[in-house]
Amino acid sequence: MSRLATPATIDGAPAASQHMLEAVEKQLGVVPNMFRLVANSPAALEGYLALSGALAKGSIPAATGERIALAVAEINGCDYCLSAHTYLGKHVAKLDDAEITANRSGASNDLKADAAVRFAAKVARERGHVAEADVTALKAAGYDDAQVIEIVQHVALNTWTNYLNEVAKTDIDFPAVSSRKAA
Repeated sequence: MSRLATPATIDGAPAASQHMLEAVEKQLGVVPNMFRLVANSPAALEGYLALSGALAKGSIPAATGERIALAVAEINGCDYCLSAHTYLGKHVAKLDDAEITANRSGASNDLKADAAVRFAAKVARERGHVAEADVTALKAAGYDDAQVIEIVQHVALNTWTNYLNEVAKTDIDFPAVSSRKAA
């Protein structure tokens, strides 16, 4: 059970959040628990949606964004985000089980995406304290400065959702997936 209130419906959310939740419902067909949880703070929901929307317009492919989300969720031990991004990875990004397993391990079976996921995992594990060689390797794989920044932003956004869902213990409303986090 969630530690923080999660409005059961769009109408149960603060008035300032309702139009944003309606937009989520229009886009996804449903309003996942995490969005309704975040709706408790209209400012936080607006910020989350704005950053997500901006990243969707970036040059990192959506499938690579899902790969990064899976790697970061595994590192942070967030079962809600692992469940959500496993579902989205399979059904939206069309990632197969082998790819999702690789992503959860901080890698990818796709050569170019592998560099991004490995870099993102290192950023998450090392809290941004990566070596010059890490940035050089990412650039050698074909990523430019803007894409390096976008990858870091993907890590930051996913870390925020991981932390929020762990603080709240958000009820999982996707097929449940558990992290392999160490005890």
